[in-house]
Amino acid sequence: MSRTTLDTPPTAPDAHAPLSHGLKQRHLSMIALGGVIGAGLFVGSGAGIAAAGPSIVIAYAVSGLLVMLVMRMLGEMSAAYPSSGSFSAHAERAIGPWAGFTAGWSFWVLLCTAVGLEGIGAAKIVTGWLPGTPEWAWVALFMVVFCVANLAAVKNFGEFEFWFAALKVGAISLFLVLGVLAVAGVLPGTDSPGTANLTGQGGFLPHGSEGLVVGLLASVFAYGGLETVTIAAAESQNPVQGVAHAVRTAMWRIALFYIGSMAVIVTLVPWDSKEVVEKGPYVAALDHLGIPGAGQLMNVVVFVALLSAMNANIYGSSRIAYSLVERGQGPKALGRVSAGVPRVAVLVSCVFGFVCVLLSHWRPDDVFPWLLNMIGAVILVVWIFIAVSQLLLRRRVEREAPEKLVVRMWLFPALTWVALAGMAAIFVLMARQPDTRVQLYSTGGMTLFLAAVGYAWQRARAAR
Repeated sequence: MSRTTLDTPPTAPDAHAPLSHGLKQRHLSMIALGGVIGAGLFVGSGAGIAAAGPSIVIAYAVSGLLVMLVMRMLGEMSAAYPSSGSFSAHAERAIGPWAGFTAGWSFWVLLCTAVGLEGIGAAKIVTGWLPGTPEWAWVALFMVVFCVANLAAVKNFGEFEFWFAALKVGAISLFLVLGVLAVAGVLPGTDSPGTANLTGQGGFLPHGSEGLVVGLLASVFAYGGLETVTIAAAESQNPVQGVAHAVRTAMWRIALFYIGSMAVIVTLVPWDSKEVVEKGPYVAALDHLGIPGAGQLMNVVVFVALLSAMNANIYGSSRIAYSLVERGQGPKALGRVSAGVPRVAVLVSCVFGFVCVLLSHWRPDDVFPWLLNMIGAVILVVWIFIAVSQLLLRRRVEREAPEKLVVRMWLFPALTWVALAGMAAIFVLMARQPDTRVQLYSTGGMTLFLAAVGYAWQRARAAR
């Protein structure tokens, strides 16, 4: 197996690639901040609360600790070698071209599919406001808007994300302030619920350890989107500083926005309230407080979060594809750049996403569920590549370029191994649950297929 050394990094083309550097530090900071507050938090957390009850706070804390470790590892490598390929480029450098191929293309499929899913989610909200309008037409409109924005210039992506993130941060901060005041009993017109919702309705663990496991699995996948900042860093004015700042502030952001908001919700609202799943936990909590129009306002925030995720995933998928092509691991047409933007990659990623939307209408019972299952555990596969890459690269960087270690993994290598053990435990838990077992096997099949293709590609290139 061939392996690329630090002297000949696989991402060398990025050093002189025609991608622009149009992202400013304020863009990168808000992308990092907004990336923490994703659609998974607003939309997907209700199912986790319904399964785990008040113990969802523990589930988010455990999965949050794992995500912090992963981000620290990724930050260490991305600060040392900023690249639009992010973890894919690091995997190639550390393990071999086949690993970069597998991590990159599996993540590309995940992001493109997510573009379609987020478009569907946003369209459902709009059709609730405007009944009778076709859902697919709204998705097409959103796709065109963000496709055009991403085709024009990277600064357009940055501006969209800056304002999207500002709205999300402002909304969830206001939610936390109101929630804490209500819990303390000092919000006008409300009484403190005390611990009634934490200990009632079956107690803190109403469904036992099995419910906690389901909540843990739901919380793990709510953290998707944090990787975008390391992809975007390669097109920023100061990539090393941007990545370092984003990673170093990840801990308090995850603790505040995820764990804090879950604690506020399950304290204010009975976990078994049907509104938690039907309306979403944030809307249910605000409606419970009786603040006029607050629930609808939160629906607007959820809508913005979905659009933000669409925009970020179009950007991320196009840059991952571009980086793969630059490293000789994809069709050359995807690597064509105009005005600093890989426009063919942007178009192809958008088309793939819209095809997913059409499949949800044409083949909702077979092809679409198969596609969803196939991407179900991709984020865990990517995290494993990140951890293994960091284990291998850290020692090599210390020997050959120690000055590049601007960000360092805590207690290396112990916490890297702890993170890998945590990922293995999640795989075991997924194998125990009927629903997630199908996702695990489907993702495993796609990963093995891509690894085989990547290895064959690597051997073919080596034989030339």
